[in-house]
Amino acid sequence: MPESPIRKLMPYAEIAKKSGKTIHYLNIGQPDIETPKVALDAVKNNDLSILSYSPSQGFETYLEKLSAYYKKNQIPLHPDEILVTTGGSEALLFAMGCITDPGDEVIIPEPFYANYNGFATASGVRVRAVESKLENNFALPPIAEFEKLINPNTKAILICNPGNPTGYLYTKDEIEQLADLALKHDIFILADEVYREFAYDGAKHYSIMQVERLAEHAIMIDSVSKRYSMCGARIGCIASKNKELITNAMKFAQARLSPPTFAQIAAEAALDTDDAYFNEVISEYVERRNTLVEGLKSIKDVKVAVPKGAFYCTVELPVEDSEDFAKWLLSEYEVNGETIMVAPAAGFYSTPNTGINQIRIAYVLEKEIILKAIHILKLALQDYPN
Repeated sequence: MPESPIRKLMPYAEIAKKSGKTIHYLNIGQPDIETPKVALDAVKNNDLSILSYSPSQGFETYLEKLSAYYKKNQIPLHPDEILVTTGGSEALLFAMGCITDPGDEVIIPEPFYANYNGFATASGVRVRAVESKLENNFALPPIAEFEKLINPNTKAILICNPGNPTGYLYTKDEIEQLADLALKHDIFILADEVYREFAYDGAKHYSIMQVERLAEHAIMIDSVSKRYSMCGARIGCIASKNKELITNAMKFAQARLSPPTFAQIAAEAALDTDDAYFNEVISEYVERRNTLVEGLKSIKDVKVAVPKGAFYCTVELPVEDSEDFAKWLLSEYEVNGETIMVAPAAGFYSTPNTGINQIRIAYVLEKEIILKAIHILKLALQDYPN
């Protein structure tokens, strides 16, 4: 199993913390936005006398409310086309288990969410990467590049929309191109849409589930973690109109018994969150993004892709090895007792020796801390011996 580039440097952070340093964690997508009160109150005020199993597919009431939420977002899904999972991670593992056998292949535009490598490894699946470029904000690579890799072992194309670690938001035209390719070669499109709400600059998220002709070939992964700042709830779902896919996913759901009960109660209540919550959150993230991008662009020889969604930014640094730099930041560097933790980007690629001078920054901290982090990064690049 590959190590997580997001978490692998935590031992360095722990040592730095024990030495008295203040660390600003830009490595992980853990928002500092408060979880909706309605979700927390649903757990606090619950009068359950037995904390029992839920149904393997999730509570019926939650599935019905999820269906209504999706329909509100122009995604027509019935409750029986959705299975509740223990986070989006389990949904991805279920999907891999349903559509692949060991030795099969999945094509993914890189850089991509690092754990896709882990899920593929756990399923005995080979990742075939199509590289997207920082120079055009990591837009979808040409369809011809995907088609070159398709062979009898190809089972799916996996995308994250909006993207982690790039923040790229795929256009409707790009999604339609992928749909045409999937139908042409009879493969699945597996779409990780956990950042759906976070689309900026007037852009709209276009779901793979909105492509009607792709009904039998589309699988959507979702989660409450980022949407409601509920990362610790570990509630997600897998959704598809392909009945055979859902039937087989149910086997995996039964094998792990059930998703967590209290977390489902919180997730169901979170669906009652007022739209004003998202308006405020999106406005906050846009301000943080603008602050980060503007600050990074002011640093000599730093290149940055401008994210259109999610809350991540992929940055190219004037260093040879960003992992060495990230370790040095934690173990040997500080500015007035403070330093930053970033995620080396090589772990978001499957192609060897790619992205080794890049990092991912999660702009999940308040604006004042982002400004401080930029200042530390600028000074660190001037002082870094390598």
